[in-house]
Amino acid sequence: MARVETPVAEPLAEMLVYDERGLVPCVVQDWHSGEVLMLAYMNEEALKRTRATGELHLWSRSRKELWHKGATSGNTQTVRALRIDCDGDTLLALVEPAGPACHTGERTCFHRGDLAPGAPHETLPGLERTLRERALERPTGSYTVTLLDDPPLIGEKVMEEAEEVARAAREESDERVDEEAADVLYHLLVLLHSRGRALADAERVLDERRR
Repeated sequence: MARVETPVAEPLAEMLVYDERGLVPCVVQDWHSGEVLMLAYMNEEALKRTRATGELHLWSRSRKELWHKGATSGNTQTVRALRIDCDGDTLLALVEPAGPACHTGERTCFHRGDLAPGAPHETLPGLERTLRERALERPTGSYTVTLLDDPPLIGEKVMEEAEEVARAAREESDERVDEEAADVLYHLLVLLHSRGRALADAERVLDERRR
């Protein structure tokens, strides 16, 4: 695997403040969706291994040994960026996970507690995962499957829903604007999925345009 390159590679190690055990907490976040996947710890060696391999390495406090995330399960996490907080005593690892982050098989370790309603930033990534499931499982009667089987129809629905949200903005209530905007987002995500694209691809273009 190619070495991870980033302009803050050297200063990062110098800015870190390890605790008395030589550890620093590491919050692991999904690069694409922004969802928090887990909290773990790094020591100096784990950080070096992470930077050298491009995959997340951690320190297991219970086993007292270096830990290559996913080495056994295959659920590795490719590191796209490492960031440090203002005090220098916490790391943020932005990763592309190859599978579930939690040993239970859940996507994130934070799968208990107040789960409903979902946080706003979880909605579209969750919808994208549902679209992938529909495309694979193809349940009978699924509207998503109907759209995926008829690409021209998807385009027609995107145009139709775009007109409806514009009309709602001109003539109807805020609630109707919200509802029609939701319809646009759903059909747009189906269109992107039908072309093998994802919301992150469009977001990347927006990010490049603001530079």
